[in-house]
Amino acid sequence: MVRNVLNGRRIRQGLAAAGLVAAVVAFAWPVARTSAEPAQVLPAPAFDEAPGNSATEVAVFAGGCFWGVQGVFEHVKGVTKAVSGYAGGRVANPGYEQVSSGTTGHAESVSVTFDPAQVSYGTLLRIFFSVALDPTQVDRQGPDWGTQYRSALFVNGPEQDKVARAYVAQLDAAHVFHQPIATKIEAAGSFWPAEGYHQDYLEHHPDAPYIAINDMPKVRAVQTLFPANWRSEPALTVKTASGN
Repeated sequence: MVRNVLNGRRIRQGLAAAGLVAAVVAFAWPVARTSAEPAQVLPAPAFDEAPGNSATEVAVFAGGCFWGVQGVFEHVKGVTKAVSGYAGGRVANPGYEQVSSGTTGHAESVSVTFDPAQVSYGTLLRIFFSVALDPTQVDRQGPDWGTQYRSALFVNGPEQDKVARAYVAQLDAAHVFHQPIATKIEAAGSFWPAEGYHQDYLEHHPDAPYIAINDMPKVRAVQTLFPANWRSEPALTVKTASGN
């Protein structure tokens, strides 16, 4: 499936020929974000959360299509759950079609539950900005555009807010991207899980053209650029009968 946008709404359609898919994948594979900003190992945060007593913490990330962002975080050690959904909007319990219309104010987002003893919030930010998106794009990522594809960090509490703002300022000051970071930092409000067919989409459909072209390179970039944080068996949101 490949994503297109028509009058602000995303639609899916099959690519016509397998040969075209193979050619496009071969061309796009070295670039993790289908953007002008290639994947790279960004500097570690100069300021991060202090290890706490909590066994779990939740952070919400928006960076375009939630399929790829969820796939990235499901392969990070210390992440126990990553759920695709909708955040930042003004409509309760929105559906995919509503959000895709661009009228609800929501962004496709991923709620990430993690063990701060294994991976810090700052490390998640570093991985997110390194491989998951082009943070200089406004209201779009790659082939998808509209406010529902904006880049945002929905922070839970003052510590996450401080770490997020410090890291964005650090990256901008270091000029690691060709343009200023457009990612917004907002207080986390309600998070609405997306429909079941969106969950673990990358893991269930790795050969779908949209996934192969736009998202699988992001996951491979985690493995290549962050081997110490790589998790080969994903933390799937929807468990199988065997519990994997």
